[in-house]
Amino acid sequence: MELRYLRYFVAVAQTRNFTRAAEMLGISQPPLSQQILRLEREIGTPLLKRLTRGVELTEAGEVFYDDACQILELTGNALEKAKGIARGVSGQLSLGFACSIAFHSAIFNLLQQFQTRYPAMRLLPREANMATLMHDLQEGLLDAAFVRLPCESSKAFNLKIIASEAMRIVLPASHALNQQSTLSLAQLVDTPMITFPRELAPSLYESIISACLRSGFQPQTGPQSPQISSAIGMVAAGFGFAVVPASLCCINFPGVTFHHCDDPALTTDIALAWRKWDRSASVLHLVQTLDAQSRAS
Repeated sequence: MELRYLRYFVAVAQTRNFTRAAEMLGISQPPLSQQILRLEREIGTPLLKRLTRGVELTEAGEVFYDDACQILELTGNALEKAKGIARGVSGQLSLGFACSIAFHSAIFNLLQQFQTRYPAMRLLPREANMATLMHDLQEGLLDAAFVRLPCESSKAFNLKIIASEAMRIVLPASHALNQQSTLSLAQLVDTPMITFPRELAPSLYESIISACLRSGFQPQTGPQSPQISSAIGMVAAGFGFAVVPASLCCINFPGVTFHHCDDPALTTDIALAWRKWDRSASVLHLVQTLDAQSRAS
C-alpha cells in the first residue's frame, strides 16, 4: 500500500468531499476518485459512502481513518528525525572524558553552548582513562573525546586545543613549606610523591617524572591514587605531595594547600579529539561551537 493512498483518503475523510479534497491536494478530482477506489479494492471493503452532496465514512472507514492518521503522523516524525540526524541537529553524541578533565570550566562552557545551539541533541558522556578513550574513539564507540595532552596516541586524531593549564603542587597543610606560594620540585626531594596510575595519562605521568628529573632528583613514589583527582585526598591524609592540573584547585579539600610550580614546562593541554576524515554533522557542529567559543574569548 502506498502512503499517497493514505494521504488521499485522509483528505477526503476530513473534507467529506472529493472536489475540495482534490483542491487541497493539488490534483484533479477524477484521478483522486480512482486512487480511492484502488485503495478500497486493495483493502477489500468500501471505506466511503458516496452521497449526492459529498461522502460519509463507512464503519470500516472510521477505523481505517484513525489508523491512517497515526501512520502518516509517525511517518512524518520519522522523516523529520532522520533529516535532523543527517543535519546534526538531533540524535545523540557520545563523548569521552579523560580523568580529571571534567573539573575544567571550559569543558562545561563548551557543552552548554553546544546544547543551547542544538537542544534536540542528546549528549552521552563517559569517563575513562586515555588508553580506553583512544581505543573507543578509533573503534567508533565514541564520537569525540576530551583528552589531556601530551598524549602520544592522540596524534592519530584531529585535535583542537580547548585550554592550557599549569600544574600545581599539592602539600599537606602541616608541611613546612605550606606558606610559600611558589615552590620548586627540588624543595620536595625528601617528601614522597603520590602518583596516579601511568595508564590513566601516560604522557602526563612522564612529564611530571621528567620535571622531577630536571630538578635533579628521582622522586620517592609513595602509594598510588586511583585517579588524578583522588591524589588530593591522599595528600590530605599525609601520604606525601602530588602534582595535579590547576583546575583541580577548585576541589575544596580540607588539610591541603596548593602551590605554583616554578617549572614553566610543566603544563598540560585539554583538547577535543575526533577521528580524521569524520564527516559526522554533529561532530562538525561541536567543533564549530568550539571555534566560536575560541573567537569570543
